[in-house]
Amino acid sequence: MDVILLEKIRRLGDMGETVKVKPGYGRNFLLPQGKALPATDANRSVFEARKAELVKRATESVNAAKIRAEKIAGKVLNIKVLASEEGKLYGSVNVSEVLEAAVEAGLDISRNEIVMPNPIREIGSFDIAISLHSEVETAITVVVESKRAAQTAD
Repeated sequence: MDVILLEKIRRLGDMGETVKVKPGYGRNFLLPQGKALPATDANRSVFEARKAELVKRATESVNAAKIRAEKIAGKVLNIKVLASEEGKLYGSVNVSEVLEAAVEAGLDISRNEIVMPNPIREIGSFDIAISLHSEVETAITVVVESKRAAQTAD
C-alpha cells in the first residue's frame, strides 16, 4: 500500500513523501490517525493544497515538544524497590514505575514517550530517553534505590 505522509514519522519518512507500507499498518494506524493519505492523484493535489497548513502545524508541534523537553531535561527520579544485598532487584523497574515516579514529580510525560529497551534489574543510576516528538528527544536520570523489607510490612 502506498501512502502520502502528512507528518514526519520516525523510521518511515518525512512529510510529503510517498512510502510503501504494509496494508494493515496503513489502514489501521496511519489513515485513521490522520498521519497519511492513500497515494492517489487526487490525494496528491489535496496534499499540495494543504502543504502550508501542515508545515505550520508540524512546526508548532516541534516547538511545543522543545518547550516540554526543556522542562524535563536533566530531572532525577528516585525509585525505591526491594533488592538483595548484592544489588539485584526482586523484580524489575519498567516503564510503569518510571511513569509513576515522573507523575509524582510533576513531569508531563505519557507512557508511550518513555523509551526503555530493557527493564532495570539492579540498583544504580540510569539515563532513560524520553521521545517527545519524532524530532525531539531528551533524557531523565532514574536512580533505583533499595528499600528495606521491614518497611513493606507497614
